[in-house]
Amino acid sequence: MPLVSIAMYVTSQPLADATAELWSFLRRTLSQAGLEDLPETLDQSIPYDEAWLRPDLLLSQTCGYPYVKNLRGKVRLVATPVYDHPGCDGPSMCSFIIARKDSPLRSLEDLRGTTAAINSPDSNSGSNLFRAAVAPFARNGRFFGRIIETGSHGGSIAAVAEERADSAAIDCVTYANIRRFDADLLQDIRIIAETPKGPGLPFITSGDTSDEKVLLLRRALDATIREPSLATTRATLGLIDFAVLSEADYEPLLSLARDALPPLRPHRF
Repeated sequence: MPLVSIAMYVTSQPLADATAELWSFLRRTLSQAGLEDLPETLDQSIPYDEAWLRPDLLLSQTCGYPYVKNLRGKVRLVATPVYDHPGCDGPSMCSFIIARKDSPLRSLEDLRGTTAAINSPDSNSGSNLFRAAVAPFARNGRFFGRIIETGSHGGSIAAVAEERADSAAIDCVTYANIRRFDADLLQDIRIIAETPKGPGLPFITSGDTSDEKVLLLRRALDATIREPSLATTRATLGLIDFAVLSEADYEPLLSLARDALPPLRPHRF
């Protein structure tokens, strides 16, 4: 049975339920197109980043920076979701740089020498776009005084709210989801800047997937946008379209990395 793991935007129950409904429709559509032995439910047993390189992968969603840095040539791009949230522009998106509401920090330059929280050094939204935003203000290749790694955007928001960090960069889709479904987490947080935009989180399939099957996946995803019964599901996810991007469309994410500061990595003590 092929593996289907869609786990990037499922942190609250309404999002998890809507993602499950999306897959249920995709499964029916793909079955009608001739694909057999599809899983009834999304896999929740395998860490999402381990699913990306599984040879039995049918469909998953990855972050743009890991894709362009490590996954190109090993997986195939299927389509990139287009979300209807502040900070999104077609299939491109930015991150919101946050600080505490009571913080004196008001601009990117004010962050020099402070403590930044990142969800992961390989995250496009939480690290790569973050360092691209502050790079123009760096001195001698350095900007932040200290980096801590939190493991998730929610963890980074908590680190800022709890004064363990002064700032963080939060994926604009994640920020919108938290604002709608877990607004209490943002009560002590404000946005001070936006990062540059880059292509969003693509849906991928195994590198061995045939052209015919990739086309079926794209058609099924496109059908989710046109299906009247999924209107509530799409609204919950903020999903309005899918775009088919190329490897070249993701290349600028590497260019941002090359032109910015060295990778943001937590300090070890």
